[in-house]
Amino acid sequence: MNNFETVAKVLAEYKEIDPSEIKMETTFEELGFDSLDIVEIIMNLEEAFDLELEMHESLVDVKSLISYIESLQAKA
Repeated sequence: MNNFETVAKVLAEYKEIDPSEIKMETTFEELGFDSLDIVEIIMNLEEAFDLELEMHESLVDVKSLISYIESLQAKA
């Protein structure tokens, strides 16, 4: 499973939607996530990727989240 598929799966499971509804340009606002949702999703993604993630204001959509995860993977 690649990074996009993993992120889409985590977001879809959290929101109880089909992963195919999530695209690279999908924003967290479009998914209806509030700040508490984002905290829980970050924790789920940390577990899925075995990374420590921090929430940044620049993380507004799936693409920015995947770029952030890939930058951390490159450092690991």
